[in-house]
Amino acid sequence: MQEKLKDLVARATEEAKSIHSEADYLNIKSKFLGKKSELAEYMSQIKFMSSEDKKLFGPLFNKIKNEFEKLFADKLEEAENGSETLTFDPTLPVNDNHGSLHPVTIVGREVTNILKDMGFMILSGPEMDSEYYNFEALNVPKNHPARDMQDTYWLDNGMLLRTQTSALQNRAMRKYGIPLKACAPGRCFRNEDLDASHENTFFQLEGLVIDKDISISNLIYTMEGMLREVFKKDVNVRLRPGFFPFTEPGFELDCSCTICDGKGCPTCKNSGWIELCPCGMVHPNVLEEGGIDSTKYSGFAFGLGLTRLAMMKYKINDIRVLNSGDLRYLEDFNVR
Repeated sequence: MQEKLKDLVARATEEAKSIHSEADYLNIKSKFLGKKSELAEYMSQIKFMSSEDKKLFGPLFNKIKNEFEKLFADKLEEAENGSETLTFDPTLPVNDNHGSLHPVTIVGREVTNILKDMGFMILSGPEMDSEYYNFEALNVPKNHPARDMQDTYWLDNGMLLRTQTSALQNRAMRKYGIPLKACAPGRCFRNEDLDASHENTFFQLEGLVIDKDISISNLIYTMEGMLREVFKKDVNVRLRPGFFPFTEPGFELDCSCTICDGKGCPTCKNSGWIELCPCGMVHPNVLEEGGIDSTKYSGFAFGLGLTRLAMMKYKINDIRVLNSGDLRYLEDFNVR
């Protein structure tokens, strides 16, 4: 038994050298200290030992267990503090396959760069947010029927996973005041029924412009210019009346489906158009909630679907592949 324990300690000491991350630490700790580990098996045999052996091996088992715990924890701390010794040869040639960015990331960067050239500042905010910023600050009070339009993930702590990047509007108005030109890309969540054009996790980009004499013409001009730069050509767009509590008037901006060139396909539900961007003039109640005088200032806002925009640009006919983790779908996007 003592020889087996010596061999176990030697193996644990050697494998501890391979701890470079928390994942390594957890795997090795489970291997040598878990319920099904070799040490646990030896410790389970103590009840069958003689009194003399119990006095010998009981303290020894505990000593080895404590040494393993300290050994693994120390190696993890060394790795996290950057004090571990170099374990690879930096002169070795690297693999030429560097991978690529995700299609949504590529499109998101393009759009934010285009908007930066138009004078927009880039903002970010929390994915776990309060009911106030996600709904109430956007003119959606408690028990408002519009909340049924967004099947929300509620959390045990009273917060929620934001359903829209519009949750940043109030923060932007109160922090930066006016005039304001801002956009906020980010991930959103809704309990959707999954199909070719709907996912429960998707990316949006919120755009917000507030100043004197802002009109719908400014909104259309901005959207057409941005889409022209993304697709590198003029894109057919249309505005449909749409209801959103935080805009008045509100619109749905559609672009001609690039998958089928407007002929109709499952992605666009055979309509030839795909909903890309709910938008409209900022509701006076939203302006007032953000501390802005709605009698002097106006603004427009849009919630651009970056996930759907990536589908349109790269002719991806099913939104679900973007969250699938299947690397085969990323082979054509060799951009870093």
